[in-house]
Amino acid sequence: MNKKMIAVALSGLIALSASSGSLAANEPTVQSNVDYSQFISKRQVVDQLLEDALIAFKSPSRISHAGFTAKMPSNMEIVTNRLLEAYELEPYRTDLLISAANAQIYNKNVERAIALFEQGLTVAPDDVDIHSYLAVWQRFEGNETASNNHMKAIADLSSARHDDLKRIFSTIDRIVATPLKDKSDKHYDGNTAIVTLGYALNPDGTMHEILIKRLEATLEMANKYQDSVIVLTGGVPKNHQTEGRLMANWLVERGIEQDRIIEENYATSTVDNALYSRYALARHNIDHATIISSASHVRRGQTLFEVASWKTGPQGITFDTVAYPDKPLDQLQKASTNELLGIYRDALRTYGMWSYRSKPLIAR
Repeated sequence: MNKKMIAVALSGLIALSASSGSLAANEPTVQSNVDYSQFISKRQVVDQLLEDALIAFKSPSRISHAGFTAKMPSNMEIVTNRLLEAYELEPYRTDLLISAANAQIYNKNVERAIALFEQGLTVAPDDVDIHSYLAVWQRFEGNETASNNHMKAIADLSSARHDDLKRIFSTIDRIVATPLKDKSDKHYDGNTAIVTLGYALNPDGTMHEILIKRLEATLEMANKYQDSVIVLTGGVPKNHQTEGRLMANWLVERGIEQDRIIEENYATSTVDNALYSRYALARHNIDHATIISSASHVRRGQTLFEVASWKTGPQGITFDTVAYPDKPLDQLQKASTNELLGIYRDALRTYGMWSYRSKPLIAR
């Protein structure tokens, strides 16, 4: 590509960048001050666009409550736009479309994500991952015929993927249909565990009230089931503290033996909670684990732990949940649209389908 062609491409990209500024004025964004016209090769432009996408993706801006933590919508729009601008320059890079589509899933714009996945399918009609995303998100949207059509295509391409997706769907359906409870009401034989999911610490490194409420439920269960191992998972550091460490201290101060506790101090998301904690469950050959979290979060947690344990075991492990009622349980018995979106999205991530796959923007 000669310099004149690069200049034409750049002018189009700059115009596209300007037109992408239709975000709400009061939403914080991460804007790039890069002048793309300084670059003389297409590769340099694409690399810079992807670097800008990564900067927006890594922005510390968050929206967070008991059941959901995510990037600010405006920043994810920037991620999407930069990826699509790069794709215009390199239209063989279907990975850019997949990454952009998943950015829109995080922005809860499933319709736009489906359109981007379908665009990718026109380029790579036998891509099992794209068919899988479309089977999932068409199902989420209630488009059963479209979802089933993609499942048929997947069955022809990979029977193993087809069976795995069916298992994910049935797991989600079962967990969502199970009533929430705020007490443990059943005794389980064998090796049992209590798994408490962390919650973001306050800026000064102290525990948020939501996390303390989860610990109060944990303490009650730990005293009731004194043979259970206790896994405390959460590793986002604040003021040199982690959730796992502070949760352990809190329980020990209230009489729980230290040797019952396993600290998992590395997880930075619910997906990580499941992926890291499964090894603790496997090491102790746990037969049943009870997951404790906020009521708006426990169904996602259970889904991810079940999916994660398929690969590492222990084989035959079962899970249930105890919910701290961040809202009255009768208001949360039916999973909301946003909760279901998070369950489907993170089930795929836990299964191994990475959301962002366009270097340097690589993230599960």
